[in-house]
Amino acid sequence: MKNSSLVTRHSSLSLKTPAKINWFLSVLGKREDGYHEILSLMQSISLYDHLTFEHSDRIEIKTDADIPLEENLVYRAAVLLKEKLSVNKGAVITLRKEIPVSAGLGGGSSDAACALSGLNRLWELGLKDEELVKFGGMLGSDVPFFFKAPIAVVRGRGEIVTGLEAVSRHIIVIVKPALGISTKWAYSEMSKLLPELTKRDNNIKLFCHALERQDFKSIALMMKNDLELPVLREFQVIGEIKDRLLAIGAEASLMSGSGPTVFGVFNSREKAEDAAEAMKPCWSRVVETITTVQQSRGSAEQ
Repeated sequence: MKNSSLVTRHSSLSLKTPAKINWFLSVLGKREDGYHEILSLMQSISLYDHLTFEHSDRIEIKTDADIPLEENLVYRAAVLLKEKLSVNKGAVITLRKEIPVSAGLGGGSSDAACALSGLNRLWELGLKDEELVKFGGMLGSDVPFFFKAPIAVVRGRGEIVTGLEAVSRHIIVIVKPALGISTKWAYSEMSKLLPELTKRDNNIKLFCHALERQDFKSIALMMKNDLELPVLREFQVIGEIKDRLLAIGAEASLMSGSGPTVFGVFNSREKAEDAAEAMKPCWSRVVETITTVQQSRGSAEQ
């Protein structure tokens, strides 16, 4: 797995796994299977959840997050591997959340990818990344990305992922208002508005070139998220956060994924830290985009 850090100690594993942002997200239409066809450029950021795996004779999830067990993608990942591969082992998995839930930052998907990778090691299954990607696609559309991180083009419903050579590091402020948005709801509302979308070509090479050169003007022009249209109509605060970030120094601003988290791109850490402070009482963090496979794996848990 390309986006988590792993250390073995006394038959236990400790990992950390990152959030992501969408530099752009285009909704191309609805598919016959009910999913939406998308085109997106995703990149990991330096905000992490932490997972620890220990041997057991059953599956047990310990977490500080208020997530029903049947909806917890870590639990579902463990059950999926056990059932599909007839594994007669268990694990105690401890999940400590730092990535907000239902935030458009891919926290649940990242946790699922991390769980698949960690259990593959703990249970000595010998699965290759491409096999784990297939299992990940069964759990959620964003899960496959985290095996191709730190930066990748995502197509289809999210299952077609092309890893790219990482570009320059960018300083990001992420801001989440005190609300959650269902991805299913956002796409459902998006379906009603598809005729209103202004179609723009997303030139991947040009976008990556702009990121590499830190050409903020071009980045701002090319950043877009089709899911903003229905979300901003329903939740005015998200538009207000975008405008505020731009007013206090962001070079560009966009909602990530299905929201409600908004991120701003800054040309200095000092400006970013001032902006994060100014965005209170909203939850906010200063992070960086992850630019190498080694960075995307994080550092070993101590």
